[in-house]
Amino acid sequence: MIKFLVKGLMRDRHRSLFPIIIVTIGVWITVFLHAWITGVFTDMVDYSARFSTGHVKIMTRAYAENADQSPNDLALFGVDEIISKLQNTYPDMTWVKRIQFGGLFDIPDENGDTRSQGPVMGMGVDLLSPESQEIATLNIEKSLVRGRLPRQPGEILISDELAYRLEAEIGTEGTLLSSTMYGNMTMYNFHIVGTVNFGVAAMDRGALIADITDVQEALNMTDAAGEILGYFKHRIYDDLRAQNIVENFNSTYQNIDNDFTPVMGTLKEVGNLGEYLDYASSFSGIIISIFVIIMSIVLWNAGLLGALRRYGEIGIRLAIGERKGHIYRSMIYESIFIGIVGSVIGTALGLSAGYYLQIKGLDLSSLMKNVTMMTPVVFRASVTTETYYIGFFPGLLATIIGTMFAGIGIFKRQTAELFKELEA
Repeated sequence: MIKFLVKGLMRDRHRSLFPIIIVTIGVWITVFLHAWITGVFTDMVDYSARFSTGHVKIMTRAYAENADQSPNDLALFGVDEIISKLQNTYPDMTWVKRIQFGGLFDIPDENGDTRSQGPVMGMGVDLLSPESQEIATLNIEKSLVRGRLPRQPGEILISDELAYRLEAEIGTEGTLLSSTMYGNMTMYNFHIVGTVNFGVAAMDRGALIADITDVQEALNMTDAAGEILGYFKHRIYDDLRAQNIVENFNSTYQNIDNDFTPVMGTLKEVGNLGEYLDYASSFSGIIISIFVIIMSIVLWNAGLLGALRRYGEIGIRLAIGERKGHIYRSMIYESIFIGIVGSVIGTALGLSAGYYLQIKGLDLSSLMKNVTMMTPVVFRASVTTETYYIGFFPGLLATIIGTMFAGIGIFKRQTAELFKELEA
């Protein structure tokens, strides 16, 4: 019987093509928007990962307890060896080392005396290695206001607001006054080659970015770093996988008990983002639920109209003696076939579009003025487990429900009405 109904639908395009197209479009939109909305909500998480937490983060035990103070006297030693081991163990991840520091930045006059001076917070990242992805990760190039990127040791970028406040022009030499990881005072000269917008008031008032090799030399931190950050492929955070990596890494150091023992944490743990992620997940679920309900109503109406157009066919089938219950069930079987085919096609199209925007992203930097380091310019979708089946709710259930309500009219048909219709 089912095979017979499927053949009838395939041969009669008026009964199958239009409903399948409607279901496909509805499911396609539902699946794609689920991936897109999920991606938008994870932008905040992504930028937190880029700048401060990574998807996983390694620090010493003592550094982690005082991470807000960036205590470089408690930094990791032997970071090159640690990163080498991590790359061998997790070759599909990207590992970077960074140093957070503070101090005073001094701009001299023509006689070498202090002309202007201000407190700064600094970040040491890998800017000069050919294989480094830090410039792209931190969105540095697109947030440049004046000047250029550092090309050689001793060159730095500072916030554009700080440059105006200190009256520091591009090419000016400045001196960083800070303390080494051993507590000694240090002074190190840098050449300002560019200014950037960070997009955060505190950082725009006084922040600079230098190559990590220069910072290591300035702060006497040879082969040391405050933190090591790890990123998954395509910069997409996977909490379950991150937890497995953290457990595996920490288990290798569980027998070592001192302040300088490396300890790894996930983005949710070290960034205190667990509550935000739960809230974002709930809010995203609410939005998707509303959209699913709307699409269900649209597809329900489409199914209802399709069934109403078949009243003449239904009348003939009743007139030749087919039972009402049999006709009703056959229409539901047809709607199940239409819903499955439309849902599968729509889900495939939605997933394809979602995966494309997840990997490639949508670059809107050309439409945005005053791009900052903390402003997302490439928007990405995020395909999750729910994305694979979310479209079947409006696609399959709505067509079935629409047919069920439309088919109720079958049981109201009277023999006298049938003869009148047939005579007409």
